[in-house]
Amino acid sequence: MVDRIHELLDRWLQEAPDRPFIHLPNRTLSYSDLGRLVDALEAELRSQQVRPGDRVLVVAENCPEHAALLLATSRVGAWACGVNARMAPGEVRAFADKADARIIYFTDRVSKAAAAHGERFGVTPSCVPGLAHSAVFANARPEPEPMGNPVAAIIFTSGTTGAPKGVMMSHRGVAHFARVSAQSRQLGPQDKVYAFVPMTHIFGLGTVLLASLHAGAALEMRSQFEPADLIDALAHHGITQLQGPPTLFARLLQYCEQQGISRPAAPQLRYLYTGAGPLDLVLKQKVEALFGQTLHHGYAMSEYAGSLHLTRLEEARSDTSAGYCIEGAELKIVDPNTGAALPCGERGEIWVRGTGLMPGYFRDAEATATALRDGGWYATGDLGELHADGALFVVGRLKEMIIRSGFNVYPSEVEHALHSFPGIQRAAVVGQKEADGNEAVIAFIVQDTAHPPDADALQAHLREHLAPYKRPARIIAIDDLPVNANGKVMKRELQARLESS
Repeated sequence: MVDRIHELLDRWLQEAPDRPFIHLPNRTLSYSDLGRLVDALEAELRSQQVRPGDRVLVVAENCPEHAALLLATSRVGAWACGVNARMAPGEVRAFADKADARIIYFTDRVSKAAAAHGERFGVTPSCVPGLAHSAVFANARPEPEPMGNPVAAIIFTSGTTGAPKGVMMSHRGVAHFARVSAQSRQLGPQDKVYAFVPMTHIFGLGTVLLASLHAGAALEMRSQFEPADLIDALAHHGITQLQGPPTLFARLLQYCEQQGISRPAAPQLRYLYTGAGPLDLVLKQKVEALFGQTLHHGYAMSEYAGSLHLTRLEEARSDTSAGYCIEGAELKIVDPNTGAALPCGERGEIWVRGTGLMPGYFRDAEATATALRDGGWYATGDLGELHADGALFVVGRLKEMIIRSGFNVYPSEVEHALHSFPGIQRAAVVGQKEADGNEAVIAFIVQDTAHPPDADALQAHLREHLAPYKRPARIIAIDDLPVNANGKVMKRELQARLESS
């Protein structure tokens, strides 16, 4: 077990310095190439008086320079704080303030959005081409011991249902997950991973970058997701593993349908995985039919530095289970009101603890105290149930659960009924408060423009599959669902549309 995440690279600098690691459309970097970038950035951070316990904000889209900066920050003992460059200017400024950043870097070569943010802050070029950095913020306070040393990074939560928080991730936790993640899918030097998931998110940072670095696997790195590029990479660049959120696979299915692709050429692909969002059974079935192999799934969160449950490589499940508990993690289902453990098969709130659990939210004692409970448990706010074989099923969020006529309505159940009807490509369900305190079930759908759903037939379908209290009071067709940079549906925005109308 490594003590700090940059040691994952140090191993390969000793054992296989010339092995290719990051493949781009126009160049390839070996481990030694990446090591030289890390050396240069480490020296630059020290010259800018970046100290142990300082925060280095990185406004980025995926590129080798971003990966090098993450590792150089680890060497210095500072904390990398990733922000997706496609966020709004006010959001980036808020994250800089929340992190109390010592310095801000921008991946301006691969990202026009990052370059524009840099112009607003005022930047100078880095010693590494492809990066620019702000001046040092002299008033930033380094985090003292004992917290300063163990923390590797801050990951900002997506804020799909509330204000984002800064999750402190430990070197020990994220390095442990890199090892477990690599082992769970038998990742090794023979593999090449399609790496488009943002490294500003735990999915891209832990599951893709650090797990690949642990295993010696190569990355086919992209700053953004383009279905045509993925189809080409699968056919011609030896991709063996593809991971992404459900929205990625929904976009890929739509593209393949538009292009008349019934089975993409993917001669070396052996592992498909989706996470960072609920998995709909219809989507799973369509992806598995497209590729002719299992779509694996898991349950993960920033607060645990990655996944706690994963489906097994050798098992092809026909349901949407998030799989089984992995090494170092514990999970239980509790009554959300009392915290009492519930038996197998009963739905309740998911509580977790283990090696990857965060120390807390950065400089937010109130949010930390609310989330962390006695015994080292973290109350996730997710709803789920455990089956007798240990398989976990995640059914929704406590905050998203709709109370209709005294009954609980889980949006995922309604969304599944909608997804299973022809002509509906994607759906999201939210609750709308009514004058009597009840909640109406409201569905937003993205239609197949060539074959939109028949309204009468859809209502008959919903009557067949949903109890009366679960059926949407309104079904609203929109051009696309709002998603954040990590591919998660922003239900706050959908609710805001209802309030404004």
